[in-house]
Amino acid sequence: MHFFIFRPSRGFRLATSLLLILLTVRALAADPAVEKRIRDGIKAIAPNLSIDGITSSPMAGVYQVAVGPRIFYASADGRYLLQGSLLDLRTGKDLTEPAERNARLAAIDAVGDKNMITYDPKKPKYTVNVFTDVDCGYCRKLHRQMPEYLDKGIRIRYLFYPRAGIGSKPYDKAVTAWCSDDRKKALTELKNGKNLPEKHCQNPVADHYKLGQLVGVNGTPYMVLENGEAIPGYIPPKKLSQYLEQKLPK
Repeated sequence: MHFFIFRPSRGFRLATSLLLILLTVRALAADPAVEKRIRDGIKAIAPNLSIDGITSSPMAGVYQVAVGPRIFYASADGRYLLQGSLLDLRTGKDLTEPAERNARLAAIDAVGDKNMITYDPKKPKYTVNVFTDVDCGYCRKLHRQMPEYLDKGIRIRYLFYPRAGIGSKPYDKAVTAWCSDDRKKALTELKNGKNLPEKHCQNPVADHYKLGQLVGVNGTPYMVLENGEAIPGYIPPKKLSQYLEQKLPK
């Protein structure tokens, strides 16, 4: 099994862990001996993996393991670990998806508004988190339509996901936008194809990118709604507004 090791800041890890604890308070905590066996088993193959919580699952003898926005399942003896959907064959329900949505949203919320570029409508109805690439065509299209999203009460919170990776030109552009005196203006200029002098400062771009990999971003734009639902790709303002009204009625 492949693990991606995410090493965000200490404050980010603490906030994420606290949120995940709050989200799983209704689940039964694993017996300390069982938890130790599972942690030891995982540590043997992924010593740097940060486990946010181990709780019981609906399946006897199987425990749910939260790693940031990802959910795994482990046997009580700590020998077996798997990733996939746990289905209730009586109801047909996917029992993993709700846990993943909660964990996904908790991880994003832990980033905090101060570490994102946000666009706020006068009368906010919904918040949509968007992983964006400065050079992505559909990301640019979404950005050009920002006034329309705002008019429909959709608050946009940007996280950077330079698809070419850390250290690439899109990554450097994202850092430049963040380190500019007027971040929104710089981001708009870069998304319009303007070349700006590179700027450098302490920034969250690498953390955004690594979180995106954990969340499962495989293209941009990539949206995460207030209920934790992930939507890959671009959605026009009117269609997104209709979808949000259906999924998240206020």
